[in-house]
Amino acid sequence: MKKIYLDNAATTPIRQEVIDEMMKVMQSEYGNPSSTHSVGRSAKAIIETARKTIAKYLHCNAQEIIFTSTATEATNWILRSAVKDFGVTRIITSKVEHHATLYTVQALQEEFGIEVEFVNVAHDGTLDYDQFSTLLSNNTKTIVSLMHVNNETGVVNDIERIGVMCHQNKALFHCDTVQSIGKTELNIQELQVDFLVASAHKFHGPKGVGFAFVRKNLVLQPMLFGGEQEKGWRAGTESVHQIAGMAKALELSYQHLDEERKQISELKAYCFQKLQASFQDVAINGSNTFYNILNVLLPFTPEKTAMILFNLDMKGIAVSRGSACQSGSIKPSHVLVEMLYEDELKKPSLRISFSHYNTTAEIDYLVSALKEI
Repeated sequence: MKKIYLDNAATTPIRQEVIDEMMKVMQSEYGNPSSTHSVGRSAKAIIETARKTIAKYLHCNAQEIIFTSTATEATNWILRSAVKDFGVTRIITSKVEHHATLYTVQALQEEFGIEVEFVNVAHDGTLDYDQFSTLLSNNTKTIVSLMHVNNETGVVNDIERIGVMCHQNKALFHCDTVQSIGKTELNIQELQVDFLVASAHKFHGPKGVGFAFVRKNLVLQPMLFGGEQEKGWRAGTESVHQIAGMAKALELSYQHLDEERKQISELKAYCFQKLQASFQDVAINGSNTFYNILNVLLPFTPEKTAMILFNLDMKGIAVSRGSACQSGSIKPSHVLVEMLYEDELKKPSLRISFSHYNTTAEIDYLVSALKEI
């Protein structure tokens, strides 16, 4: 059966060059990076070179990059440390954030009794910046946690504007950039962001490794206790081959960014044009959406809605109705619940997310399969 992968917002295929890099490191660099002998120092050099590579493409200091297992881990650590160590008593976020943020905020609220405020979200998925400004005017010690690109709809938040507003009101700013790192330029020197998180598997790197950017002079408490790895903030022997693979993946993503962004943008436009030609009243969920994510509302009846993913999967097509972390849930997407009207939620919404490996022929096959349903 033909396999068509259109769920790149969930994870991306690893580039062959990244696999080659990881294999080379696994075969030759087996030393413990904390060891002082030459074998250990060689492994340590790979980690520090990777740190410098990532910092170069994000325009920050290498010592501001901390390696983690995932962005979820980094978000948990940063928000918890802000409450426990920085004296934050209020978190401002939105109800369309990834559950890594929402569930962490909920846990902190229950454990520490912090105040939680939500920025209103419009029908098109955009934030209410006027209300956000009002929330910030409160003098309470605050951290703001708002994502750059929504993982379900692709709606892009203006993080440059958010950062300025936060710092004007002396609030810390944590940003989930999981969907945008490696897919668009980010100059941290020009963004007033204090914390930023990313995962390698979203930009054609390996799973199980990510990083956090922590602005210099912001000293967090360790997330794990033990050795002195990662400035003593995250104890445990580093996964050298995964870190090397992540840096290689990010480097390749930015080297090919212009051509791949153009290709993917054209593919997304082609997909929507084909859907419009085939289905009356098809609509995009969200406005100002990122170039690789297309979340569409299809005019299907409820009985066809229930089995749509199953039917597509049987034809070898991988798409989703929302976050991969919620793929086993029968509940409506928490993101779309905040955006859509009740009658719209009864119809199927598909998240189709693209990479440079996709083709127009695959889009044709997807639309053909939907027409059969």
